[in-house]
Amino acid sequence: MTMLWTSDAIAAAIGGRASAPFAVSGVTFDSREVQPGDLFIALKGEATDGHLYLDKAFAAGAAAALVSQPTPHPHVLVTDTMAGLEALGRAGRARTAAKIVGVTGSVGKTSTKEALRQALARSAPGAVHASVKSYNNHTGVPLSLARMPAASRYGVFEMGMNHAGELAALTAMVRPHVAIVTWVASAHRAFFATEEAIADAKGEIFSGLEPGGIAVIPFDNPHRDRLIRHAQAHAGRILTFGSGEGADVRATHVGRGRAGLTSVQAEIADRSLTFSIGLPGAHWVSNALAVLAAVHALGGDLAAAGLALADMQGLPGRGARRQARLPGGGAALLIDESYNANPASMAAALAVLGETAAAGKKIALLGSMRELGDTSDAFHAALAAPLIASGASHAILVGDEMAPLAAALDGRLPAVHLPDADKALQIVRALIGDGDVLLVKGSNALGLGRVVDALEGEN
Repeated sequence: MTMLWTSDAIAAAIGGRASAPFAVSGVTFDSREVQPGDLFIALKGEATDGHLYLDKAFAAGAAAALVSQPTPHPHVLVTDTMAGLEALGRAGRARTAAKIVGVTGSVGKTSTKEALRQALARSAPGAVHASVKSYNNHTGVPLSLARMPAASRYGVFEMGMNHAGELAALTAMVRPHVAIVTWVASAHRAFFATEEAIADAKGEIFSGLEPGGIAVIPFDNPHRDRLIRHAQAHAGRILTFGSGEGADVRATHVGRGRAGLTSVQAEIADRSLTFSIGLPGAHWVSNALAVLAAVHALGGDLAAAGLALADMQGLPGRGARRQARLPGGGAALLIDESYNANPASMAAALAVLGETAAAGKKIALLGSMRELGDTSDAFHAALAAPLIASGASHAILVGDEMAPLAAALDGRLPAVHLPDADKALQIVRALIGDGDVLLVKGSNALGLGRVVDALEGEN
């Protein structure tokens, strides 16, 4: 295990008092994820208190804990453990000379973050630190910063929001040298009156840029100029990416390459690069260009980044392709997009379903898109056209918000509407056959990932 923090360094960073000398190799606030050598941070939340899980954490191998009440275990004592986590995150950021990238966007931020991590790792193996999973909020961002080894050469941090002002607080902590907005679309509309207001909230990421920092902005997005205005107040330089004439990082040709991969020719400043993308969909061309723009901004190896993009695989819940061996024989392809859904990502996933070759039929298991407020019915109903265009022969719709889509289909596509995911697996099992393709897409709270896990678990 590599030492990440000593007790003295933790105490100094957060203004706490260490019970004894110790060293830790990791940091977590989830007792279920504790690894030997970790610092367990006992956060107090609305539903539970991390102090109740101290014994469990130490049984799993925790080396020490950050606490706000006495414990016999090795610890650093503070008044407020959440404030302690934030202070440790800021200390993790302050002690490194790494080049830092912040990533946000209505869609594509986790995928772009992961692709950028892999692209940078090609030329800096073992020296790239990145957020794990979707640790992109007020607890996940300081945790990710606290986990960053001091000797890292690059740090890539995802930042999310669903209210104005949240990104401003997160980017002030991350202090990126490069800040990316992947795309602006109608997500979290329950909290924003207009899409322009969402663009303004996304533009907050530029306020935390280090002096001379670089803003990376989607050229083809309708809110490009709005984002540029936000960036101009803080960035030393602005790079745009996209397919439109005038983009700084521009796809000049997109086609089919070897093994069915997407092939892209791009112009990056005064350089040309031809590369492949290991994942399907037009949205991945945009993600890839954002990655190349960031690598270029960092002075990184563009050719190595192109090789990494060719090797990209989908993340669990975000495009991973999984196989289900069927009890009656044969196999079906599962496209796992079960982690999240908004209008833009749902349309992109249905387009991928349409592009995917199937020896059998195509089935769409779609769950509600949450946090759309008064616009929810219209956005759900609008999925009828891309769903039909995908070539799906059956649709299984889950969640009360899906009722407008069921009505909009109006018998043009066989569909069943369920209030929750409990019966979805049973219906999928009755429908799915050898050579079929099943797309599973919906907001994570619906639990559609359990359907994917159950089908794959039958292998």
